[in-house]
Amino acid sequence: MQNKGAVRLLAIIFAAICLYQLTFTYFANKVERDAREYAQGDFQKERTYLDSMKNEEVYNFFWLQKYTYQDCKEREINLGLDLKGGMNVILEIAVEDIIRSLAAPQYLTDPTFTQTMDAAKAMKANSTADLIDLFAEAFEEQNPGGQLAQFFMTPESRGDIDFNTSNDDVVTFLKQEAEDAIDNSYNVLRNRIDRFGVVQMNIQRLERQGRILVALPGVSEPERVTKLLTGTANLEFWTTYQNVEIWNSIEEANQVIADMQNASEILEGEAVEDTVQEEITEEAPAAGDDDMLLDGESLFSDTSDLGILGEADSEDLFQEEEAVFMKENPLFAVMRPYMDNTGQLIPSAIAGVVELRDTAKVNAFLNIPRVKQLFPADLRFAWHYQAQGETTEFLYLYALKATRNGQPAMDGKYVTDARPNTDPYTGEFQVSMSMNSEGAKRWANLTRENVNKAIAIVLDGVVYSAPNVNEEIKGGSSSISGNFTQNEATDLSNILKSGKMPARARVISSEVIGPSLGAQSVKDGFNSFIIAFIVVLLYMVFYYSRTAGLVADIALMANMFFLIGVLASLQAALTLPGIAGIVLTIGMSVDANVLIYERIREELAAGKGKKAALKDGYRNAYSAIIDANVTTFLTALILFFFGTGPIKGFATTLVIGILTSLFSAVILTRLVYERWLDKGRTLTFSTRLTENAFKNLNIDFLSKRKIFYVISGIIIAGGIFSLATKGLNGGVDFTGGRNYVIEFKEEVEVAEVRNMLEESFGEMPTVITFGQKNAVRVTTKYMIDDDGPSVDSLIKALMYTGLQPVLGNEVTMEEFVNEQEYIVSSHKVGPTIADDIKRSSVWVVLASLAIIFLYILIRFRNWQFGLGALVALVHDVAIVMGLFSLLSGIMPFSLEIDQAFIAAILTVVGYSINDTVVVFDRIREYVGLQRKRERKEIFNTALNNTLSRTFSTSLSTFVVLLTIFIFGGDVIRGFIFALLIGVVVGTYSSLFIATPVVYDTIRKGETQRVLKGTRKA
Repeated sequence: MQNKGAVRLLAIIFAAICLYQLTFTYFANKVERDAREYAQGDFQKERTYLDSMKNEEVYNFFWLQKYTYQDCKEREINLGLDLKGGMNVILEIAVEDIIRSLAAPQYLTDPTFTQTMDAAKAMKANSTADLIDLFAEAFEEQNPGGQLAQFFMTPESRGDIDFNTSNDDVVTFLKQEAEDAIDNSYNVLRNRIDRFGVVQMNIQRLERQGRILVALPGVSEPERVTKLLTGTANLEFWTTYQNVEIWNSIEEANQVIADMQNASEILEGEAVEDTVQEEITEEAPAAGDDDMLLDGESLFSDTSDLGILGEADSEDLFQEEEAVFMKENPLFAVMRPYMDNTGQLIPSAIAGVVELRDTAKVNAFLNIPRVKQLFPADLRFAWHYQAQGETTEFLYLYALKATRNGQPAMDGKYVTDARPNTDPYTGEFQVSMSMNSEGAKRWANLTRENVNKAIAIVLDGVVYSAPNVNEEIKGGSSSISGNFTQNEATDLSNILKSGKMPARARVISSEVIGPSLGAQSVKDGFNSFIIAFIVVLLYMVFYYSRTAGLVADIALMANMFFLIGVLASLQAALTLPGIAGIVLTIGMSVDANVLIYERIREELAAGKGKKAALKDGYRNAYSAIIDANVTTFLTALILFFFGTGPIKGFATTLVIGILTSLFSAVILTRLVYERWLDKGRTLTFSTRLTENAFKNLNIDFLSKRKIFYVISGIIIAGGIFSLATKGLNGGVDFTGGRNYVIEFKEEVEVAEVRNMLEESFGEMPTVITFGQKNAVRVTTKYMIDDDGPSVDSLIKALMYTGLQPVLGNEVTMEEFVNEQEYIVSSHKVGPTIADDIKRSSVWVVLASLAIIFLYILIRFRNWQFGLGALVALVHDVAIVMGLFSLLSGIMPFSLEIDQAFIAAILTVVGYSINDTVVVFDRIREYVGLQRKRERKEIFNTALNNTLSRTFSTSLSTFVVLLTIFIFGGDVIRGFIFALLIGVVVGTYSSLFIATPVVYDTIRKGETQRVLKGTRKA
């Protein structure tokens, strides 16, 4: 081996860098260990201790560099959400809002504009194209030769848009503005998260326009974070109507609704007279238009679902007399006046009090065109942001007064600072705001003109407070009160300080892992890692002797050290699939050692001395090692670039593991052997039990190839039949929906839980046991198309109500929803991103097959070898998918098709081609050495002589995966099961499918020409 000194120096430098990077993890863990000992189980005390240590020096690197706890925390090995717990969210910035904000106000209600937008949104549902392009396309279809510029000529766009601007230039302008708005949204979100105080947070823009990924490890308050991320910070100040001013209109509205035919059916959401039905089901206008509800759908946009709830509740709550009252007073039945104990109206901006479940009905009533005509044209209704009451939750409905142009009296752009503090009189938390000089003048004028009236402070369409003005307020000071907790006041001030979002951000995918489930995943992952590592170490010593096995074990341990060190250096997150990738790397890295050892054994059997055998063994193994690792590396790269979240973590560890295993197995082991030989040490590469294993084999694989074709055909046909009749069990990644893992204090029956939740949802969810018998996973598509901000809370509330018999009365809704003691993880995938995942998954699999085919074609220089590899890979994928279909519902664990399954398929592809390439490489070698032998004999000899390597690699990999399958926990059991099938099927196809297909496609007359081309490669 040349340049030994340089290689040794490189290895030492590499090891030193890895050790340096790992020291940060050690010192960060040391501080956290001290915090746990100090707190003695008190979480708040532990958090206070860590906060106090944030800027304290904890690591002094040889007096050259000092590091605080915060520095170490930022440089330690990142644990993914599935190991540490936390929240992973994909947000989509509403490009529709950006387009609307750029349009001239007079066109927002223009039929041409609204119809174009509706058409573009409908096209977007089945397209991956940009909404702006679709908007332009829809406009061209509906208005041939029309000018888009008319919509966007505003004072702000002067110089960019005029009557002569072409549609293409308008599209370019809109895209640039949208890009700037999304960048601004990204910065606003980053500022909000920074103020939230999350360490090791990750926020990044995704390739798809308008999508932003936010990963927050360790977060334990998902509801709070969701509000923080999705709030637009659209702050407004509205003047108000007194309820006494509009009371006559409310009474008239009640009578008009009662006079409508079948008014009681309106309440229940059932069929009514056609003309009335059209008025009620008419879509409410967008916020800020001429509709009376400032945000008519800010609570629940799907009124039909709540109508069903109202129907069920009405049978229990309303007696016969109350049913008569409801028929005669349909509005007052759901919206009570704001009165005192004597029955007199309390003068206030509160127009009515509505139970939480009835808000959608009130929205529908007040948006009936005939009812809207009864109220002043400048009246806007808006809900209070927070429900009141203990036993029955209700909301206040406020009456706001718009200016002449339909806007609020003042907006929040003048606010320069916001901070949480306490009211000096009540002691309640509030948010104090300061304004700039212009804002101070406007605020003084506004308060002077509304003395003894209420001014409503509205944020994101809901009222936070509506205090009465006692006198003119100078200096630009104001405050928002609303019975806040300290956290709520802090979050609200952070949202206001971070700035207004240019458009709505909606959650299209989210995953929440509770800390208890994360801790269990760490334990399961660590146990499976240790057991698998020990098994591989012992196997290498058993099969290849104490000396050769020990060197291989040293290489494996060095490989793990380098792999973890590189992960720490790159700040890559270690996920549970990432641990699976590490353990799989252990099994696959054995392959390089096995290839080398098998070659050395062959050279020794040929009578060569130890040094010559070592030299030739390494040289002859290089080709197969490179080909096998390159093909696996290519599939790992595809996973890395197209995968997200845990799948990307799996690909990251696999890519790094392949590189470090090559360095360890090929370079470090050779350094050790050559040093031992220089010292005269005895080297052996087999034991008495294994020295004759797989020697002198003469199995005629090719003669039996048609039998195996038939066997494979039967298995694949059975799988296709199952796929056609039964199909695959699509997970929420592909179908859209929500998953919840719920832990109970005692064992529960799956059927019982399913029936309880069916009553709550009105549809049957999928419920399966998750690990222990006291835990279940609930999958539902209930309201998945509704992305309203309160939908997730509503679904959890429905689950709580349905599960009351098994939860018991001592468990409150707040504990069930927020404490993560019961709902230990949740996963939501909206229908839009589910479609994207399906499309990308298909392309990823096809791309991996195409890339591998091209690599084999280039490497072996003929299409027959590429075809043989491709047929084997399609064979393996078909069998794995068929078995998943056949066994779904039979196995005691989930066999869902999700992103993890696609990762498993690609890993199987990489593993299978690894096996196949080793055989192909041996065929290529024998063609050059044994030119006069028959092709059948060459192929059979290659298969027989690589059988020892196939056995060792497949067995060690299978045992490693089986260890993870048994000890790795339920989270990745289905994923590992796919890999187990893949290892078996991949080994089978490399022996009985790939090589026979090459043999059958090379016609006898072409044998020498084809093999000659292979030999030249």
